[in-house]
Amino acid sequence: MSFYIGLLHYPVYNRKGEIIVSAITNLDLHDLARLGKTYGAKKFYVINPLTDQQDLAKSICLHWVSGHGAAYNKDRREAMSLISIASTLEESLKEIQEIEGEVPTLIATDAGKGGRQGVTYTLAREIVASNRAVMILFGTAWGIAKELIRKADYLLEPIFGVSYYNHLSVRTAAAITLDRLFSKIAEQ
Repeated sequence: MSFYIGLLHYPVYNRKGEIIVSAITNLDLHDLARLGKTYGAKKFYVINPLTDQQDLAKSICLHWVSGHGAAYNKDRREAMSLISIASTLEESLKEIQEIEGEVPTLIATDAGKGGRQGVTYTLAREIVASNRAVMILFGTAWGIAKELIRKADYLLEPIFGVSYYNHLSVRTAAAITLDRLFSKIAEQ
């Protein structure tokens, strides 16, 4: 099992349905890196084309990987070491291909109820448990642009709770997703 996490900041939608570049947040970096480390991700790609946003992410990572934060909290250093910053999804997929020697299978996530049919968690568990390299892609803001969703090998079915409400933070959605995918594998 070889899996990677991607956090996409472009192309994503804003609340009006327009394509934007969303901002990187400190909280997303910390929580998704820790989540990735907990579930065995090889890397966590933060994907944003803006150099000022990349610089922000690099600064945060440097503090925790080699700065004062590294000495202060060794567990956080270990998790933050998973982070790799990429300008585009294609750049991150190419890097994974160089590492793994194969094009990774791309599983996109989307909270939307319409559009492309999503695969079940049962099928997705089989995919991530295989010997293939896999990237699980999460979107920020109001979700990944449909043009990119169409390019993914698979679209994971949305997370539904018990009410009509369906707008989780990316950190919450990622935690639920990885737990649904990997907790059953860990039990085997």
